[in-house]
Amino acid sequence: MISPHIHVPYEKIEDYINFIKKNRLDLEIYFNSTALDCINADSIVKLKNIFDYNPSLSFHAPFMDLSPGAIDSKVRNATIERFNHILDIAEALKPKAVVFHSGYEKWKYALKVEVWLEKSIQTWRPLNERAKNIGVKIAIENIFEDEPSNLRLLMEQINSDNFGVCFDTGHCNLFSNVSLVSWLKEIKKYIIELHLHDNDKTADLHHPIGDGSFDFNTLFSELKNNNCIYTIEAHTPERVLKSIEKLKEYSQVFQLIPE
Repeated sequence: MISPHIHVPYEKIEDYINFIKKNRLDLEIYFNSTALDCINADSIVKLKNIFDYNPSLSFHAPFMDLSPGAIDSKVRNATIERFNHILDIAEALKPKAVVFHSGYEKWKYALKVEVWLEKSIQTWRPLNERAKNIGVKIAIENIFEDEPSNLRLLMEQINSDNFGVCFDTGHCNLFSNVSLVSWLKEIKKYIIELHLHDNDKTADLHHPIGDGSFDFNTLFSELKNNNCIYTIEAHTPERVLKSIEKLKEYSQVFQLIPE
C-alpha cells in the first residue's frame, strides 16, 4: 500500500504537528529562502526530534527568484548557493529526494532551449554528484513547461540514475498544450517523484486528487510499473485526507509501486 509524502512548508510543521503525528504522515518538507536564512544545526536537531515515529522524507528546494539555467553568472551562483544549502540539510536528515524547479520559461529564453540547457548542465552536474554521494536523488519539476522536451533533453545530458523528473499533475493540467500521453512518452522513464493535485485549468488551485480535470486514470495506468515517490500537494488537512483516500483507490486498481 502506498504511503504518500505530504507537502508541508518547514515553518508550518509545528502548526500541523498534531495532524501529522495522528496520521503518521510521511512528508515532503518545503524550505523557502526565509527558512534557509534561519536554519542552523540546532534547528535540524529539533526537526529530527519533533516526530515520535520515523517518517519517510523528501525535500522541496526554494525557487522564488532562483534560476539554475541563468545566463547571468551571479544569479546562477546565488541559485547554486541556495541549492547547496538544501543539500547540507539533506546530508543531515537523509531524505529520499530533493525536488527543484527547472527554471525554464520558453519566452524568457526566446525559445532558445539550448541556452537554458547549457547553463543548466553546468549547474546540475556538480550538484547531482554531491547529492549522489550523500544518497539523495534530485528530481526536476515541470512548472511552466507546455511540453516536455526541455526536461527530456536535460535528463539525457545529465544521464544519471540519481537525477530525474518530478512530474507535477497540476502544472501539466494548467500549462500543457500537448496530451498527457505525449508527456509520458518523453519523460516516463525518468520520473522519480509525482506531485499530485488537481485543478480545472483556470489556476493552480491544488485541489484534491479527482476534484478537477486532470486524467489520473491515464497517469496511473501508464505508471503502474514505475517505482516512484507519490507526493500529495493539497494545501489543507481536509484536502490531504481526501487525496490519500483517492490515491488508495487508484493504488488498488493499478497496483501502484511506491519508492
